[in-house]
Amino acid sequence: MITLRAASEADHQTLVRAIQAWWGDSRSPEAARELALLLPRLFLQHFATTSLVAETDDGAVAGFLVGLHSADDPELAYVHFVGIEPGHRGSGLARRLYGTFFEAAAAAGRRTVKAVTSPGNHGSIAFHRKLGFRLEPGDTVVGEVPVHSDYDGPGQDRVCFVRDL
Repeated sequence: MITLRAASEADHQTLVRAIQAWWGDSRSPEAARELALLLPRLFLQHFATTSLVAETDDGAVAGFLVGLHSADDPELAYVHFVGIEPGHRGSGLARRLYGTFFEAAAAAGRRTVKAVTSPGNHGSIAFHRKLGFRLEPGDTVVGEVPVHSDYDGPGQDRVCFVRDL
């Protein structure tokens, strides 16, 4: 059985190690370490109560979702990073994490959730669409997907999603 709980700052090193291990099968060790840099400690210092960790009965981390409620837009929530341990992929755990985040965001008065991914992450694009996210128009199109060029800096293109709650 997998239990969901609020994240804490103490989870930071565990999640960073998980990112490096879980994505190590699809990236070089250097690229997996670089991906882990997308989860600096500040996310768990300031957004732990809106983030989730999924644990197995023996306390192992099976997945996580790092999300936040916008400080500038009281109707907006944002999913920053989601990871699922490879052995739990396809089990519905990611859908459960998102659903729990959506419920908490709606209860807090949030009406919209946003997320981004890279244009090459076809699995993420398909998954977000299945969850009811819409693709936001971009400034270019790659393989029929709208892309925001240089979204996160030069050469850091992103696909942007939005979902109403």
